[in-house]
Amino acid sequence: MSTTRLSPQDNVATALITLQPGQSEAIDVIPRGHKLALCDIKAGQKVQKYAQTIGFASEDIAKGAHVHTHNLEFRNVEADYGFATNLRPVAPATTQDSFMGYRRDTGRVGTRNYIAVLTSVNCSATAARMIAQAFTPEVLADYPNVDGVTAFVHGTGCGMGGDGTGFEALQRVMWGYARNPNVGGVLMAGLGCEMNQIDWLIESYGLKPGPLFQSMNIQDVGGLRKTVDLGIAKIKAMLPLVNEAKREPCPASELMVALQCGGSDAWSGITANPAVGFACDLLVAQGGTGVLAETPEIYGAEHLLTARAVDDTVGIKLVDLIHWWEDYTDRNKGSMDNNPSPGNKKGGLTTILEKSLGAAAKGGTTPLTGVFKYAEAVTTKGFTFMDSPGYDPASVTGQIASGCNLVCFTTGRGSAFGSKPSPCMKVATNSDMYNRLTDDMDVNAGRILTGDASIEEVGREIYEMWLRMASGEASKSEAQGLGDYEFVPWQIGAVM
Repeated sequence: MSTTRLSPQDNVATALITLQPGQSEAIDVIPRGHKLALCDIKAGQKVQKYAQTIGFASEDIAKGAHVHTHNLEFRNVEADYGFATNLRPVAPATTQDSFMGYRRDTGRVGTRNYIAVLTSVNCSATAARMIAQAFTPEVLADYPNVDGVTAFVHGTGCGMGGDGTGFEALQRVMWGYARNPNVGGVLMAGLGCEMNQIDWLIESYGLKPGPLFQSMNIQDVGGLRKTVDLGIAKIKAMLPLVNEAKREPCPASELMVALQCGGSDAWSGITANPAVGFACDLLVAQGGTGVLAETPEIYGAEHLLTARAVDDTVGIKLVDLIHWWEDYTDRNKGSMDNNPSPGNKKGGLTTILEKSLGAAAKGGTTPLTGVFKYAEAVTTKGFTFMDSPGYDPASVTGQIASGCNLVCFTTGRGSAFGSKPSPCMKVATNSDMYNRLTDDMDVNAGRILTGDASIEEVGREIYEMWLRMASGEASKSEAQGLGDYEFVPWQIGAVM
């Protein structure tokens, strides 16, 4: 008799296999993080995880067998929605936490102090980047209270309808970034003939031009070079004014945190996401706001959120979003199960239903107080939801436009994501990946798997880092300069 042991480096579940003399050593191993059946499952039967349906057996599955894409299939699910049936009152915190933030004239509080160069159309992207690049660390050294001058450029703004969902979403993004409390000064740059006119935005949202809100068009100024020179001059005039902002003590209730995940794996719903959910509960108890997003990634778990809706109106808004996405994917010949990605599946996730149940855990346990359109200003405190794609840069762009002044991002496969003007921290779901990508990960939730920490302990660690980040501590992605290329407004509708 011989014994074969598979090491953790083989990226499979460690197994001790006893072989009889003459028996082949070829064994069917289950990759680490993947699922195995706890009982025999007949073809067509529901398969459950987290006490919820994650798919249906496409063939008979024996007890102990590997359960994954080869024998588990996705089907659209019929949810039985209940509204306000699982409300847990929020117990107010016994002490009021605080951070050092920037109080704005709008009454909101920033965690950073940027000057934003916003573009109305791709045609002004180069001008915006050239303007921002002129403000090197050496130039900004005389303005210690200014975190940077950043260009937010995109690939749309023309060749689109002048009204409707796509146009309105883009204008909300522009307005949202201009009004985000982490922005102290704004310069908007356009071409002049685009569909997304800067003047329309100013009129629609009641923006008032002034020393800290400037705009210009390349065609009116007289070309690229003159536009760049004028933009640099305008920002030079802004810098002393923006630098006047000073950090002061502010209550944790002024924090609005974007709850995000990307590169998820099977541990996401077991370690990092529940820990972030606990942190969200702590923030809500302080009177703060958590903003969950990625509508396709709550599909199959939305009934758990509608049960937490404060009333029917909020619950129905969420259900309406799910129906919109079902229609959207259908008319574009897609499927709600197009997500998980290949990397998600390699990490053990099989269907969008399974992924969604884990992703929803980032929202904690408190009541759902509001549901908002993509990039719409979040106006309620507590745990909220904003519509967005599951594509991380587009989703975070919407959350920042909605008013988020911090971003919390969980990942299992690894991510090099970062964002501006709202800094992003990253939470690893497992220790192996954390150790490989230690320069990018801020918190290791993999300690929950090994028993070295509880969900509550890691959740409090995350929450306490939110307070430190809000006071100016750089996350690892922020320290590496990420965020200049992650501004990606969601493009909805035909390009014409």
